[in-house]
Amino acid sequence: MTRNLTHEDAVDGIWGGSVLACGGGGWVSHGEVMAEAAAGAGTPVLASVDEIPDDALVVTVTAIGAPGASDWEIQPGDYVSALQLVMDRCQAPVAAVLTAQNGASTTINGWIQSAKLGVKVLDAAGDVRAHPTGKLGGMGLTDRPGYTTVQAVAGGNRKLHGELRLVAEGTIVTKHGAIGAITYALNLGHAMRAAQGSGARAVIDAACKETGGTIIAEGPAEITRPMRTHGGFDHGAFTVDGLELRYLNEYMTADRGDARVATYPDVITTMSMKTGRPATISEIREGDRLAVFHVHRRHLPLSSSTRDRIALAEVEEIMGVELIKPVEA
Repeated sequence: MTRNLTHEDAVDGIWGGSVLACGGGGWVSHGEVMAEAAAGAGTPVLASVDEIPDDALVVTVTAIGAPGASDWEIQPGDYVSALQLVMDRCQAPVAAVLTAQNGASTTINGWIQSAKLGVKVLDAAGDVRAHPTGKLGGMGLTDRPGYTTVQAVAGGNRKLHGELRLVAEGTIVTKHGAIGAITYALNLGHAMRAAQGSGARAVIDAACKETGGTIIAEGPAEITRPMRTHGGFDHGAFTVDGLELRYLNEYMTADRGDARVATYPDVITTMSMKTGRPATISEIREGDRLAVFHVHRRHLPLSSSTRDRIALAEVEEIMGVELIKPVEA
């Protein structure tokens, strides 16, 4: 059902999206900036997939990059500029936008575009959780014969003369997207915020209750592979109570010895035992007390790309871990 999105909704989206960020998924501070910008620009409108025509033109909006990288810059106007560049190339009106993924800032991707350009925010996503590569949010369309994509980018550090505007066209929703992913994040964030006054453990318990998730490890973080940023990705690993978490921008696997406990597209998130809120990979320090939160994929609204063998194989090659067999099991 179509409804206007408020600043309170945006705060819920930041909270819930931070859990679904799986250690990456943008930045809380950037999400807060985007929330203020969207509220100041007008009124974003959320719509379900049933409320737009089947042949309507929908554009995916996202923020790309390694969260641990330095000197990044994305201004609110960049999101609007990128969409406008795509709209200028389209042969038909754009009816709606959908975010490529949920995350600390990415859950509210599209809200400022909705407020400024009049498109609707679709209650769907390319992926219910955050992921490191474009293919994992591509809804399985990357290998479809005849499918053509128009991509536009806007952003970059102005002080370092890195501002960029680019449009590229070449080959690369209702059937393939993570339907209801935005409402899922908003409801999760609302439940966690409601428990905030009762302490960190209550916030974590609220997240578990809302999602059907569990805590699979708890204790101090031990960094086993320090973060390195290479090829546009943050790489590394650390353990919590013997559970090894490996990440490529976001958590992709959780292993205890030779046993795989969790794997993408499961939600794997570290929660601070001090605040109950998600602790992002880039801010975790040796000895930080964490709870590892897990939601199995069977409880999530999944998109087609989460089982895309081409997309998963690309991540397997980069990380040197097995993903396809655990996902298909």
